[in-house]
Amino acid sequence: MDIQVQELIDKIKKDGIESASQEAEKLKKEADTQAMQIIEAAKKEAVDIIDKAKRDAQRTEKAGKAALEQASRNLVLVFKDEIQALLDSIVLEKLSASYNNDVLKTVIPEILKAWGIKGSDSLAVLLPEASLTKLKAFFHKSLAAQLKKGLELRSDENLSSGFRIANKDGSAYYDFSVESVAEMLCAYLNPYLAEILTKSINNPKEK
Repeated sequence: MDIQVQELIDKIKKDGIESASQEAEKLKKEADTQAMQIIEAAKKEAVDIIDKAKRDAQRTEKAGKAALEQASRNLVLVFKDEIQALLDSIVLEKLSASYNNDVLKTVIPEILKAWGIKGSDSLAVLLPEASLTKLKAFFHKSLAAQLKKGLELRSDENLSSGFRIANKDGSAYYDFSVESVAEMLCAYLNPYLAEILTKSINNPKEK
């Protein structure tokens, strides 16, 4: 009887140990599988994060380059506009200074002389009031022949410097005002200025 009890006890121990071992092995396999799944998921997430970071960095780099290029273009345009404005100002200033009474005394009779074949009976010379006051006596003497034929001398309140030669009826005029001549000069000079600026920007080390 004691032997049977002992055998029963031994069998229970053996079965318990085997069952526990099997359960432990099962749990270990499940834990290993879950661990591998977690590791693979973590690896995939890490790759996704790295890829996203690279894409974000590329977008940021492109946006930064685009912003820098646009800022550079804007700076060039502003610089160009400022240089052109300075050039326009210098041309206007120098031209205004050159339109003195001596120049008017020389230029106006020469222009009228060159146009003499067209006749002067339908023409009027327009001057700033201050210039006409100072030069009226001179022109009455130097342009006496043209004045007898009908040429007129008039003041023009819209003129600050220079002169115009116009048809009496106002149908047309030749504008030699300082503003008009300066505008023509600047229109001629500005393309050359733009070319110089472009070359300087594209070849900063070139002298």
